[in-house]
Formats: sequence, structure tokens, C-alpha cells
Amino acid sequence: MLDVILAMIAAAAQPGTPAGAAESAAAAAVAAPAPAATALVAEPQEAAGRFTTATEVKPILAATRANWIHVREFNGQDLLYVTHLWSWRCGLAQVKLGVNGHPLEIWPLPDCHLDEGFPNMIKAEDGQPYRSYPLGSIQQIAVEVTYDDLSVEGYVFGRNGQPLP
Repeated sequence: MLDVILAMIAAAAQPGTPAGAAESAAAAAVAAPAPAATALVAEPQEAAGRFTTATEVKPILAATRANWIHVREFNGQDLLYVTHLWSWRCGLAQVKLGVNGHPLEIWPLPDCHLDEGFPNMIKAEDGQPYRSYPLGSIQQIAVEVTYDDLSVEGYVFGRNGQPLP
């Protein structure tokens, strides 16, 4: 839906666009099938003190890199937690992880709660910030974070959560 709205705005903003062209472009955008993967779009970087932009979140995640992931042995399995990244998700566009050299895959981030006092809070309805794996199977975790300004950082962590050289 956002793609349709952006297409309408872009079509309407074109200089010298004949009357009705914006509506035609919007209709074409609605009729066209959605792309398999939605392209990320950079968000405005106006710091408001709510930690909802890359400008505000990047320094925090840089200083707390060793907390990005955590592996916990529990109930006969390895649990891979991304709670720290979820806690700063409002400044992120995307998070990808790959375990033990497997290709990176997108881990969905819950929506920000922008209408609340703490937009980055994790609520019960956001789901669980972890996935389970066989006990002792996680040895390394590759993490790629795309900030909402579209800059990207990536690191490989050991089972202990520390970045590997």
C-alpha cells in the first residue's frame, strides 16, 4: 500500500505532468503485481530524542555491539536472542542473521509504537525476540543491520556473543 501512495505522490510531483497522468500512474501502480521484496526507503533523520532514527540509534548500537545477540541454552535447545536489536528497532530498517555460515535471512522486526511514550518497548503482541536451534549447534552468528538511513553494518559473533575478528 505504501508503494501505491509513493507512486501517486511521485507521479503528481512530476513537472509538466498532463492532467490525469497522476491518476493513470496510480492506477498502473495498483494493477501491477507487487515486487517479491519491498525496496527499503531511507527515512528522514530528524532527531527528536525518542531514539527512532538511525542518527539517534547508531551510536548506541556501536557502543553496545557485544549485546546485539545472545545464545542461551534452555530446555535442551539453543535459543538465539535478538532482544537488544529489537530494543532499538525504531532506528532500523532491517535485520538479517545467518547462523553457522548459512546465508543471511531477514528476521522481521515488530512495528514501533510511535503513539506511545516508549516507542521501542517490546510488547507481548510483538512476539518473541528469539529462535530455537538444537542444543550446542550455534557456533557463529553473522548479523547485518540496515539502519533507517540505509547505512549498513555487519559483524560475525561467536557463540559467546562477542564479535569475531
